[in-house]
Amino acid sequence: MQEAHAFAPGNISCFFKIHPQNDPRWRGSLGLGFTVNEGVLVTVTKARETTILFNDRKMDFLPVRYVIDHLTKETVKIVITSPLPLGCGFGLSGASALATAYALNTLFSLEKLPKDLAILAHTADAFHQTGLGDVVNQFFGGFLVKLKPSSEFTVQKIPLTRIPVYYAYFSELSTVAVLSDRSLQEKINDAASEALSEVEKALKKSVRFRDLIDISYVYCKKSGLLQDRQTKDTIAAIQRSNGHASMIILGNAVYSDIPFEGSKKLMISDIKAHIL
Repeated sequence: MQEAHAFAPGNISCFFKIHPQNDPRWRGSLGLGFTVNEGVLVTVTKARETTILFNDRKMDFLPVRYVIDHLTKETVKIVITSPLPLGCGFGLSGASALATAYALNTLFSLEKLPKDLAILAHTADAFHQTGLGDVVNQFFGGFLVKLKPSSEFTVQKIPLTRIPVYYAYFSELSTVAVLSDRSLQEKINDAASEALSEVEKALKKSVRFRDLIDISYVYCKKSGLLQDRQTKDTIAAIQRSNGHASMIILGNAVYSDIPFEGSKKLMISDIKAHIL
């Protein structure tokens, strides 16, 4: 075998609560999020030197590099493609690390279990502070609430799928900057505790996508994450049109249950990361 291919879905995080640990394996988050029908396609081939390309741009993609270094001593070419933007809240760092792990495992017949590969990808994401819970959602697929830290790989699936979701992104928001700001972390966790309580109440009824978006919006305001003027104005315009919208965590980006100016369409999807 000369090459292997894998897919991992993008993940939209509605809100998260930071679970700090010194060991990145056990660092993680609680919260709410869902995977979508678009994501990353990774192709791994044997090569004379190790290179990583994202949408034809050569880069030192640190979580992906971490996975390579922990799985093989062979030199490889990693080609990652995605219609979703990097750094705007779609969990593409985690998706790329996870799909790379799956593809390397296949290419070199490493015989690692999928969950062990997912744990490695999660650890890579947490180590480089590029994500805390995306990989877990991408491993399971679907609309998920994490009432335990993501590092435990325990989720509760919410029966919402094949539902359109509309989004627009405006600019990147540094996950590293957020995760290193202790005063902001405290506000994030306080707001997330309230949001988790509201989600638990909602799940006792016939839960609707719009209700979960509204919980996310309140969280974004209370946590202090919703700062970008264009993001705020877009959400307000959607709400005036009787839609429901919130900020994609972590990016200056918006998701909604109705189309809006400049938006693109995705679908909430149960498809999890897999080998192609």
